Amino acid sequence: MAEKQNIDVLIVGAGFSGLYQLHTLRKAGYSVKVFEAGGGLGGVWYWNSYPGARVDTDSSIYQFSLEELWRDWNWTEKYPGRQELVEYFNYVNGKLDLSRDISFHTRVTSASFNVTTNRWCVFTDTGITVNPRFLILCTGYASKPLLPDISGLNTFQGSVYHTALWPQAGFDMTGKRVGVIGTGASGVQVIQEAGPIVTHLTVFQRTPNLALPMNQSPISVATQTKMKKEKYPILFKRRLQTFAGFHYDNVPLGTRCTMSLEERYLFLDDLWNQGGFHYWFGSFKELFSDQEVNDEVYAFWREKVLERIQDPGMQRKLAPKKPPHPFGVKRISLEQSYYEVFNRPNVDLIDVNENPIIEITPKGVKMQDGVVHELDVLVLATGFDALTGSISQIDIKGMDGISIGDKWKQGLSTYLGMTVAGFPNMFFPYGPHGPTAFCNGPTCAELQGDWIVDCLTYLRQHNYTRIEATQEGSEAWVRRVGNIFSKGLFGHAKSWYRGANVPGKRVEPLNFTGGVPLYANIIQESARGGYTDFTLTSATNTQALYKL
Repeated sequence: MAEKQNIDVLIVGAGFSGLYQLHTLRKAGYSVKVFEAGGGLGGVWYWNSYPGARVDTDSSIYQFSLEELWRDWNWTEKYPGRQELVEYFNYVNGKLDLSRDISFHTRVTSASFNVTTNRWCVFTDTGITVNPRFLILCTGYASKPLLPDISGLNTFQGSVYHTALWPQAGFDMTGKRVGVIGTGASGVQVIQEAGPIVTHLTVFQRTPNLALPMNQSPISVATQTKMKKEKYPILFKRRLQTFAGFHYDNVPLGTRCTMSLEERYLFLDDLWNQGGFHYWFGSFKELFSDQEVNDEVYAFWREKVLERIQDPGMQRKLAPKKPPHPFGVKRISLEQSYYEVFNRPNVDLIDVNENPIIEITPKGVKMQDGVVHELDVLVLATGFDALTGSISQIDIKGMDGISIGDKWKQGLSTYLGMTVAGFPNMFFPYGPHGPTAFCNGPTCAELQGDWIVDCLTYLRQHNYTRIEATQEGSEAWVRRVGNIFSKGLFGHAKSWYRGANVPGKRVEPLNFTGGVPLYANIIQESARGGYTDFTLTSATNTQALYKL
């Protein structure tokens, strides 16, 4: 690619959102390039090469809705593992010929907007510079790994891996003494894999994961052939009608109060037996706002989990009588054998609230009680600087010369969860202030992706070269996101949903929690109004402005 090339659109990231934008924008006649820091397609699924990595969404809806893609693709499992997901993205590439416009191993380091040309100037670590009219950041919500600030971490003489930075070639933990810090989604998956094969496993837990049974199962080609004929188009349309972009939804408000105690028990039991997120996003709608309802759902969860844990001490740590936070307001993970791992004699679980980590030594992890847990391998399942961190790790400067990271330190500000005032011609699907953490990835990729393509097409048809969110519109959006968030129980958990997992980060709502249907209606309403609360500028107006 030639340096300083003028193109219509630069996309950053080659996951679901980036690939969908590339395909749809090319079809609309735009010149498009994608810069991807990794060496392959898939976004988070390229990087998540740790043992046990697997999606927690039903494969039937965890894919693009384009018939030209799903018609000839068959999954082998209900919840595909990382390798199968990589194969899916390669299949998509083969069908749509995407990689001819993708530069791999190319990390965007900085970008600034030229107010005279109405173009971005984008720099990379490879020395390539491009000048796109529009910049679309498809960096996802989990692309900036969060490394723990623990004294002595760099002195450890064994192997240290963050789950998001796992060796692409793999790493065999068999027969080793392994420690895992963190019990979020990646922690749960690594722990399940490590327990049966390592000499000893030590898990360092701050907050128990209120995990749900995955109920994994193989899927035959015959079953999928039937589903493609009868259900697939319906499932893809249904995704846009439910709170979280799945094919099932929480029961309406008020339903619970019409049910007897026995009826509610059987209802929850049925959700539990279905597996997956049915127990979370198919339960009572009041789960997220009514503590009494939440307590009932937690009590049922705890009853089911205790049946699987033998040791009373482990029961107390993994499923305490008093919930660590309201159920479902912190990211829930799916598991297959997580709780059984803690019945194994080679597995220890340390509550770091009771016995904090003091430092990492050359031999292992030293606790407050003076014990050093000697290890060969230390796994950091410590998550991400989610949502904002994925974007602010790039030095993107707006029209006032202030970086987006510095701007957001004063408080997250977006409009419609896709744009920022002062940063014209820049969009970011599946990012902060969108339904992101509460939305099936492909659902958001297509919903927001289509909106962005329609927006750019509108600008082209009306000879506009610049679009920018207004400050007033942004302030109103921030208030709206905050008001909806505050009506729920989300503020009662220290979670990455609001940045509370990152030391020193401002704690505030990072997601739109009103659900996919409401969000879709709001953004379409803006589009129908000629992009309400945006300032649209033509090339002629820009030239006149800068002659004054």
